[in-house]
Amino acid sequence: MTIVVDASVALKWYLSEDDSEAALALLDSSERLIAPDLIVAELCNAAWRLIRRGELRTEQLAIIARGVPDVFSTLHGSASLATRAAAIALELDHPVYDCFYLALSEARNAPLVTADRRLILKVEGTPFAPRAVHLSAAADRR
Repeated sequence: MTIVVDASVALKWYLSEDDSEAALALLDSSERLIAPDLIVAELCNAAWRLIRRGELRTEQLAIIARGVPDVFSTLHGSASLATRAAAIALELDHPVYDCFYLALSEARNAPLVTADRRLILKVEGTPFAPRAVHLSAAADRR
């Protein structure tokens, strides 16, 4: 099965925090992981912020930058998803970055696994609700 993974899940591959085990289990599964290519920039930026706060070692940034692309079966070009992501952002009144993942989920008819509770709450009661699954719930389904 193909699964869209967002940056909130992928960051847990490098940190020890809630649901990190569930995120790592995705890596060990036979699932085909995909994401928009912007995940690389999002993860590098998140790592940089964590380094500035003293929560991550400097070396981790290079590890993330180098390793993340290899984890995914496919990184989809953001340009091809931009129009739909922008429309979803307007419809949900939610940041467009997250909507790239929803657009890819829609385009590939694949679930989006996220650790972003704010996104899960935002899609609740919308046509996007069946597409977005919280990481903890995804782990329970397996």
